[in-house]
Amino acid sequence: MNRATVNKIAATLLFLLSWEILPRTGLLNPLFVPPLSAVLVTIHDQTVNGALASHTLISLQRALSGLLVAVLVGLPLGLLLGGWYSRLQQGLEPLMELLAQANPVILAHIIIFFIGIGESAKIFIIAWLCIWPITFSTITGIRTVDRSLLKAARSLGLGRWQLFVKVVLPASAPSIFTGLRLAAGYAFIMLIASEMMGASSGLGWLVVQSQESYHATRIFAGATVITFLAVATDRLIKLVEGRVVVWSDSASREDYLKLQRVTE
Repeated sequence: MNRATVNKIAATLLFLLSWEILPRTGLLNPLFVPPLSAVLVTIHDQTVNGALASHTLISLQRALSGLLVAVLVGLPLGLLLGGWYSRLQQGLEPLMELLAQANPVILAHIIIFFIGIGESAKIFIIAWLCIWPITFSTITGIRTVDRSLLKAARSLGLGRWQLFVKVVLPASAPSIFTGLRLAAGYAFIMLIASEMMGASSGLGWLVVQSQESYHATRIFAGATVITFLAVATDRLIKLVEGRVVVWSDSASREDYLKLQRVTE
């Protein structure tokens, strides 16, 4: 275990210990910030009666559905604009940046008018915010591919599609995964906001309902579960990234050395 890992574990344990001690000593008002043990008891009770599991599955489905839609839209869009249609991307860049800043919650009345207040609207709100980091990260990844590697690949007669699959896509993979991780975080951030729109279930709805009655332990219980889901999703994407990007980097270096040997 390296020092960085030890520091991370120590910082996490310190945070959790502070969360338990500060409310109990009165330094934080337990009515507003309940101790960690009380939150865990609430999570346990809600899990035993089945309510938490039901809300969690519904929220997880909404968040992952929005993220999946964003990947299906943002990744091809980034690949096209960053690769084949780079000039079009430069022309659309100001508009895309403007759209990326448009908060879907503020435009909720427009979304409801066109889509309604059902599941589609909730997924749309999550997907809208997730599309842009995926798109922009993909474009950035393609733009930063080593030009000497591209030049060498072209000199060997690689076609446009082969160049894209064997060189551009592996080299841009780290940037693409960065966008995916950012988007996954946004998906769970927007989960509560999306479940404020006519929802009667989900962790976001549970948090909002707890705020109305100000049941602090339920508010923190819902927020803790959402945070756990976000961290777990991020770790899963990072695990996939570790397998894919390591292979991509190795392949890129090997291809680059082969290209150098041939062209020298």
